Amino acid sequence: MIVGFEAQIAEWFQFYAYQPSLVYGLVVMLMFASSFGLPLPEEVTIVSASLTAFMASHPDKYPPPEPGLVGVNPITLAFVCLFAVFVSDYLIYWIGAYAGDKLMNHPRWGKKFQGKSFKRVQKWIHEYGTLAPCIFRFTPGLRFPGHMMCGAIGLPRWKFSLVVGVAACLTVPTQVLLISHYGEVILGVLNKLKFVAAGVVAVIAIYYLYKAWKDHKTSEQIAKSDSPDQSSTPTHL
Repeated sequence: MIVGFEAQIAEWFQFYAYQPSLVYGLVVMLMFASSFGLPLPEEVTIVSASLTAFMASHPDKYPPPEPGLVGVNPITLAFVCLFAVFVSDYLIYWIGAYAGDKLMNHPRWGKKFQGKSFKRVQKWIHEYGTLAPCIFRFTPGLRFPGHMMCGAIGLPRWKFSLVVGVAACLTVPTQVLLISHYGEVILGVLNKLKFVAAGVVAVIAIYYLYKAWKDHKTSEQIAKSDSPDQSSTPTHL
């Protein structure tokens, strides 16, 4: 019998388990958003969606709200997640390839390309070469600048697609299918770690709020330093 926090989690996921179109659409949307900097790791999306597939695969334990409803299919979900991950990564690379020079020379956005993240990215590309996109995929905070820089410096698209595609094929469907099969264990772990998870989420939220505030302050300082000094404007007699 499912009780307490686990029951609440199960009820929430069960609501989406029999709305496959909604789940597939949310997966694509969240994957694209996270690749562009949304502070939501793709693993969270994969685990959540896979739990709905697990419940839909066990209608005896998690019955649909109405008879005859079709649930989230694990195989279909694996392909949807793989598609969303690969296409979102390639889109960032494409932006870097076709607009990287303009962004790096832009009076406002160009300064961001001189930050620590992009300097670290350039160093890793120099050290690891073709394998760098694979490293960026699994490094928090470097996925967006890393993939964009790969496009900006002219890394061949077939090399980027091959490395990122292989990495995604080896990890994404595996996660989906395993969680879809062992969902009961995941729910049990969530119940045991609910307080730890809540603390981690709170810390992450505070970190990103602080980072956003700090970036905003930095942008304001840059804008002030770039603006002409009114006091130095010559007066005409």
